[in-house]
Amino acid sequence: MKIKVGVLLLALLGGCDNSAPVEKGFAGLGDQATAFTPVVPGRVFSFPADHGPHDGFRIEWWYVTANLKDDQGGEFGAQWTLFRSALKATPEQPGWSNQIIWLGHAAVTSATVHHAAERYARGGVGQAGVSLAPFNAWIDDWRFSSQGSDSLADLQLSARDKNFGYQLRLTSTRPLVLQGDKGFSQKSEQGQASYYYSQPFFQARGTLEIDGKTYQVSGPAWLDREWSSQPLTANQTGWDWFSLHLDSGEQVMLYRMRQKDGAPYLTGTWIDAQGQTQLLNAADISLTPQDTATVAGRSMPVRWSIKIPDKHLDITISALNPNAWMALRIPYWEGPVRLSGSHGGQGYLEMTGY
Repeated sequence: MKIKVGVLLLALLGGCDNSAPVEKGFAGLGDQATAFTPVVPGRVFSFPADHGPHDGFRIEWWYVTANLKDDQGGEFGAQWTLFRSALKATPEQPGWSNQIIWLGHAAVTSATVHHAAERYARGGVGQAGVSLAPFNAWIDDWRFSSQGSDSLADLQLSARDKNFGYQLRLTSTRPLVLQGDKGFSQKSEQGQASYYYSQPFFQARGTLEIDGKTYQVSGPAWLDREWSSQPLTANQTGWDWFSLHLDSGEQVMLYRMRQKDGAPYLTGTWIDAQGQTQLLNAADISLTPQDTATVAGRSMPVRWSIKIPDKHLDITISALNPNAWMALRIPYWEGPVRLSGSHGGQGYLEMTGY
């Protein structure tokens, strides 16, 4: 999952009524959501329908990261996320009766610069949403939209703020990937989970602008789609999530759910070059923070050791820019990483709750 930061929106929802939110787990995500639809094993995914919104669930997101280079070899990262959060577990209402809150995050990163921005919208009035046939996800003028008949084979991705912007075309002929157990992605031993699929085989090409300078860029990109009603326990304080593009053509997704008490919950997915998956359990993975950096007054692990012995993977990942701090209403760290060791490559790291 990412676990995508999408769930951060839930901590903001207390502002929509007169009561103060009671935080349980990171960003309130351990709070009970019994009125909402539970996530249970055995769901049969249906496309393109599952590219769109899911009534009855509490939170979902459309999340894209891209590892980009220009013609001179300069490295960049771009991130785009749209979050949909329901205030009530009822079918979506029209107009101002709508109970959906939308939140957008966008960011760009270079070795020396990181910029991030956010947008908010209420559902039902056309300011934000997701539609199908063709696929279109938007908030204000930020868009992730289909360019062809297959809704996730050829897309345009764009966002702009005062210090940055990008316009990227994402294409892939590879299959979608169901994360976890056939799309059922467990987040704790107690059974918290999300429905989760990805497209880790996108190739991106286009323009990226930072502080008034425009670059022609290209590189691999990764889409995550998740929806849930209670993705964390009250004991879980945050997560470390990795999406890795290996030079061998394989892809790796890992996440570590940190807890107030006890060892982190650790799992992931190994994706071969053809898109076939293997679920990874904690016994399959060694994930160890190495070096830290002080970022926004916090000690952040920006260099990690990752070992998956069965796959002969023994790598170190390092942040392209250790100061990739998303200084938004709910802040977190997110940025591109470099790989070295048994496999070369690149990827993205997200860290919350520090």
